[in-house]
Amino acid sequence: MSRELLNTLFVMTQGAYVHLEGETAKVEADGRTILRTPLHHLGGVVMFGSVMMSPALMEKCASEGRTVTFLSLNGRYRARVVGATSGNALLREAQYRAYADPRAAAAIARSIVAGKVHNMRSVLLRAQRETQDAERQRDLARAAEFLAGYLARLADAASLDEIRGYEGQASADYFAVFDHMITAQRTDFKFESRNRRPPRDRMNALLSFLYALLLNDCIGAAEGVGLDAQFGYLHSLRSGRPALGLDLMEEFRSVLADRLALNLVNRRQLAKAHFEVRPGGGTLMTDDGRRIVLDAYQKRKQTEVPHPLLKSKTPLGLVPHLQARLLARHLRGDLPEYLPYYPR
Repeated sequence: MSRELLNTLFVMTQGAYVHLEGETAKVEADGRTILRTPLHHLGGVVMFGSVMMSPALMEKCASEGRTVTFLSLNGRYRARVVGATSGNALLREAQYRAYADPRAAAAIARSIVAGKVHNMRSVLLRAQRETQDAERQRDLARAAEFLAGYLARLADAASLDEIRGYEGQASADYFAVFDHMITAQRTDFKFESRNRRPPRDRMNALLSFLYALLLNDCIGAAEGVGLDAQFGYLHSLRSGRPALGLDLMEEFRSVLADRLALNLVNRRQLAKAHFEVRPGGGTLMTDDGRRIVLDAYQKRKQTEVPHPLLKSKTPLGLVPHLQARLLARHLRGDLPEYLPYYPR
């Protein structure tokens, strides 16, 4: 399956070859043309699994500012091809200074975690309002109360270790009741704990796939404003790790990825047949399953949502880019603190 959604070309047909034909990207597989799309329509190309791209097309994409992203078949981030480094060198200098300053780094990380915990709590409270099961209501309310406590204590957390500790505890309490929010196909999508590399059940496979898509968007948001996606504040520096992309996505995991995963399962848009168990216990989505998720993900990103700093609504898919710009303004000294995204 190959599909152009918004301004991104997703290529998932295994063995496909994407190459340049004039000013067009052409996707071929098994000796036939699957898709042609004008390059001026595209802002990026995302390829899943065993998909090849011609050197000529890759060079043209890089030289004209389009990103080429490689994901595994189940959506795990592998690599990203970009052109020459752009962006304000002074902004990156400010980013590195903040990274090297424990107090500045902790302040940014604290805001990111506050946004994440607030948004996880909102998802729990929404599920509590919607369920008719008294036991689930009680457990969801208790977990939301725990998260409120972590939010209160975060305000006084001074060190990165302390901030990361609250983030870990909040995530553990959130996922401990995640299964309560699955209201349909509960046996097929039973959720016991968050696991990955590889995911061992269908819900974890779905979450991992959505997180990979979200991470790709957040890396693009960071690089789009001239920031270095490798230098984050909550996530530690590690070779090949897009720490700032991971930082930015924390605020959106629950409101974009988790809620979408729950909707797809609870509305029966995904079913057991859309997943397969590999030898060794790993679980992957089928091509049809990935197509359904990609379509739903792009539609979810087009949902108009309010932003606390804007007078009008904006597509949810643009909010990571707005947050990256807010972070850049904070690093430049234009904002006293980084303001996380709290959906209203």
